[in-house]
Amino acid sequence: MTKDRRNRAWYGKHDKDGFIHRSWMKNQGFPDHVFDGRPVIGVCNTWSELTPCNSGLRELAEGVKRGVWEAGGFPVEFPVMSLGETQMKPTAMLFRNLLSMDVEESIRAYGMDGVVLLGGCDKTTPGQLMGAASVDLPTIVVSSGPMLNGKWQGQDIGSGTDVWKFSEAVRAGEMTLKDFMAAESGMSRSKGVCMTMGTASTMASLVEAMGMSLPTNAALPAVDARRMALAHMTGRRIVEMVEENLVLSKVLTRESFENAILANAAVGGSTNAVIHLLALAGRVGVPLTLDDFEIGSDIPLLVNCMPSGTYLMEDFCYAGGMPVVLRELGAKLRPAKTVLGGDISAYAEGAECWNRDVIHPMADPVKPAAGIRVLRGNLAPKGAIVKPSAATPALLEHEGPAYVFESIEEMKANIDRDDLPVTADTILVLKGCGPKGYPGMPEVGNMPIPAALVKQGVRDMVRISDARMSGTAFGTVILHVSPETQAGGPLALVKTGDRIRISASREELTHLVDEDELKRRQAAWTPAPPHYTRGYAKLYTDSVMQAHEGADLDFLVGKDTRPVTRESH
Repeated sequence: MTKDRRNRAWYGKHDKDGFIHRSWMKNQGFPDHVFDGRPVIGVCNTWSELTPCNSGLRELAEGVKRGVWEAGGFPVEFPVMSLGETQMKPTAMLFRNLLSMDVEESIRAYGMDGVVLLGGCDKTTPGQLMGAASVDLPTIVVSSGPMLNGKWQGQDIGSGTDVWKFSEAVRAGEMTLKDFMAAESGMSRSKGVCMTMGTASTMASLVEAMGMSLPTNAALPAVDARRMALAHMTGRRIVEMVEENLVLSKVLTRESFENAILANAAVGGSTNAVIHLLALAGRVGVPLTLDDFEIGSDIPLLVNCMPSGTYLMEDFCYAGGMPVVLRELGAKLRPAKTVLGGDISAYAEGAECWNRDVIHPMADPVKPAAGIRVLRGNLAPKGAIVKPSAATPALLEHEGPAYVFESIEEMKANIDRDDLPVTADTILVLKGCGPKGYPGMPEVGNMPIPAALVKQGVRDMVRISDARMSGTAFGTVILHVSPETQAGGPLALVKTGDRIRISASREELTHLVDEDELKRRQAAWTPAPPHYTRGYAKLYTDSVMQAHEGADLDFLVGKDTRPVTRESH
């Protein structure tokens, strides 16, 4: 096996090129014998102080390296772009595909045999997996883990979810600005990702359900010593995976994606999982479409975590975490290989639930039929999505007049007007926030409730856009309308006063305007000028696919596993 290892093309040659590759590595103090053909393991780290969610990954990298050394491998840590969801403008999603390119080309260009992906914050996990999938080496994930529960005035508070609630309470005059600011420090008490079931914890949960991490990876708190132990064991396991040639594509099969869809419903996962799974499937070559998410539509909500429930990820961990959820899904899970080499069912073996108020059984769920619903109609011919578990049930069957915001700037400038002509039955429509239009498809789909209605006690209403929303958000929010406004999709033709009908039960999203009138509007429509005309943002805008295709760049779909044969000197 040694002579066939990928790293031998860098470190096994007895010529000028081999000399260069080994000699410059030795300036770090590595001795001769680490270049003897043992597996070289890349530790792909998205640590950054600008990505608070991932700020604990330097320590976890040391745990991984400990395990690699113990198993007889040679660990080499390398950095890639880090996407701080709460810090980046205009949106971290704009750069997910750039991270994937960074990961892909780093893995391809360097002499590693396998890779451990260290990520956590919303876009880092899918971005890393997309990049790794396009090279297809043995790959395994260690997530940064969730923060400890937020605490404020003697109660638990959750990342994102309570930000939205507190913000609306301030606007309604029910919470003082002083109290709002005081909650800020108590919400984020440790390193780690959002401790609600937002996108970060959702993706960690789905990674575990897909068998791409060791069991318990999803829920262990970032500061829990058991996460460091898990990192150590992951380092051991990746060396074994190299010996077994257990490449990523052998784990990420069609069945694994279906298990992720089922698990996303059971945990009340983020709507963002839809767009990330579609993009990842495109890299692996697994046929997956928006319609496939219907397989989770009848799966009940089992995990009672915010934003769909009451508790937080720390509670989910102590209740038993993903192994319990996988046990509850039971026979519904598809047989699928994992990074441990066996079937995903092994992850549920011996799992016990220690708090049935946090993880409910299938026979007594938190909510029935919680999976993502795909809506179609003349307003979204390529699809749109809604998350029933986070919505007001009565609003999932609704017809009302539209009030349209042509841009995010128009929405922000007008949403708090006392004279805004809206009622609780109005459907808010936001345009220009799709992949090309913003660009980057930001998390602004959960528009604020107009101030005039907030003061009347309204806390939810139907909102429609081509944007995304935070996985920590809630409400009756129709997202990912495709094609988007900027691409000339039907959303571009909606005017204030038009009537729109949503029916989640019939999976319909209908613009109730005469077809001839829509044709007239289409003929008069012109796209807005692009926001960026240079650099990566221009490349993104020119190449990004629509939401129903995962919003990947068209030239990145698929993989290239050819060895790099040309030397640099």
